[in-house]
Amino acid sequence: MATAPTTTHLTERELRAWKGFLRVHALLTKELDAELERGHGMSLSSYEVLLHLMNTGEGRMRMSELADSVILSRSGLTRLVDRLEREGLIERCTCPSDARGFNACITDAGRERFAAAQRTHLDGVRRLFIARLEPAQQDALGDAWDRVASADDASGPSS
Repeated sequence: MATAPTTTHLTERELRAWKGFLRVHALLTKELDAELERGHGMSLSSYEVLLHLMNTGEGRMRMSELADSVILSRSGLTRLVDRLEREGLIERCTCPSDARGFNACITDAGRERFAAAQRTHLDGVRRLFIARLEPAQQDALGDAWDRVASADDASGPSS
């Protein structure tokens, strides 16, 4: 992958790509979050936590693994898990492999609430994003996201 020279400004092409990504991400997450709130009293972040738990065979994840999987700080995840626990959607369970550690475990109520919200979420993703792109564009975006996500940059993140 070629790297561009370091400058103090993005080119017009670079700026269009970057601003477009930020604008679309903000618009989509705002609308998907609003749809989940209206239909199910659930935030997009709550849905994401339940999704990760549902995608494990046992419906449980170490809190540290869950924090690494979601787009929240560890303190933000702790607050969200506290709220989901108060709502009865998840519970903290002891970790069989580490008596000092805890897992987040989805409850039956969490499974039911997730199943109800899933249709709303997927319908929104298809309507607001997927349906607006041709299959070749979907492939191109998928390839681009894979390339960005797999970049092996030893220097770490930069601004």
